[in-house]
Amino acid sequence: MGVASSCDKVYFDLGLEGYQAFQNRNCIKMVVIDIPKEYGYVVLVGTSSVFVAMWHGIKVGMARKKYGIKYPAMYSDTNVVFNCIQRAHGNFLENYPQFLFLLLVGGLSHPRLSATGGLVYLVGRIAYTLGYSTGDPQKRMRGMFMHLGVLTLVYTTAHFATNLLGWF
Repeated sequence: MGVASSCDKVYFDLGLEGYQAFQNRNCIKMVVIDIPKEYGYVVLVGTSSVFVAMWHGIKVGMARKKYGIKYPAMYSDTNVVFNCIQRAHGNFLENYPQFLFLLLVGGLSHPRLSATGGLVYLVGRIAYTLGYSTGDPQKRMRGMFMHLGVLTLVYTTAHFATNLLGWF
């Protein structure tokens, strides 16, 4: 009985021809990823993002109390400031998963650059929320530099992927 093991699958009774075809297929047999020491910066930025998320939630809770907005209402029919604070929080949550993905994956190949991009994003998020929380939606634009951080993270993640695939 012939046994060939690769890509987490075991094939039995392939015979010589089947085994050779199996060996020649295009598949990554094993990928070893060395995590650089500097990846610790990436982890610190990721951990910091938890505090930024909590800060957003606290701002909404305080605004609920201040403006008398009861649960389960997500928005107010009359209070624009509360709605702006809630919207800033919602926008953060809508973008949080992709931020974490890009940060953690891109950081594998470019830990310092990814950590810096992540930090720029988080500071931009804070500026965005502080501006939006005034009740003037235009003031959220103060935090638009967060997109420079996102673009940095997209670059580092794409670079990691193309290197993994052997394209560059």
